Amino acid sequence: MYNVNGKTDKNDLLTLHAQLVKKLAHQMKAKLPPSVEVDDLIQAGMIGLLDAINRYEETHGAQFETYAVQRIRGAMLDELRSSDWLPRSIRQNARKVEEAIHVLLQQLGRPPHETEVAGQLKMSLTEYQDLLSDCGGHQLIYYEDFHDADGGHEHFLDRYQTGQQGEDPLQNLINGGFREAVVESIRALPEREKILMGLYYEQEMNLKEIGAVMGVSESRVCQLHSQAIARMRSNLKEKAWTGVA
Repeated sequence: MYNVNGKTDKNDLLTLHAQLVKKLAHQMKAKLPPSVEVDDLIQAGMIGLLDAINRYEETHGAQFETYAVQRIRGAMLDELRSSDWLPRSIRQNARKVEEAIHVLLQQLGRPPHETEVAGQLKMSLTEYQDLLSDCGGHQLIYYEDFHDADGGHEHFLDRYQTGQQGEDPLQNLINGGFREAVVESIRALPEREKILMGLYYEQEMNLKEIGAVMGVSESRVCQLHSQAIARMRSNLKEKAWTGVA
């Protein structure tokens, strides 16, 4: 592990932690749609590992693996953003679902049922559920959310930003109370979707495992997850635009 100068050999570190890259890639792939290739994540992760090796200073005190995991995951996320893995048409459909849920929430004063959302979209229930399946991988935050305005408003994420321009926008969100707003939006979900989100994000179960727990198919879990994300985005927008924290 050490060269003649008493420093860690970079090639040995690269070989030793290659399996870590594969592990992280498969963990990330399990929460992404089929269009994402695990080999692309591994390739990006290896670049992140190499970057970590080149930047790491043992005098920093942090264990190398802890430091490397951050760099590897960051490289994989950069790859996802740059490759635009969620097609524009899917994002557009996901936004239509958000808008329908928002309108119905205003009208009904409660989370709308699936049949009500389908009616608002002028679809049959089967067509709506197929649309939810197509939106698998629908995210709570998109990369362009930090840049695009929506419907004449400032972007809803601006409500939660606290830092200066040029700083890490994600960290600014967390510091600005976005985490608490997300927790509140989860609490506002219908009970079934609330349980699903807990199993997915807290227990880190995959869709198949959640389906076994909830007694439904994996595809049905995918539909419910997409719908829950749409509800949460709608809820976060409403709070931001009305000034409710």
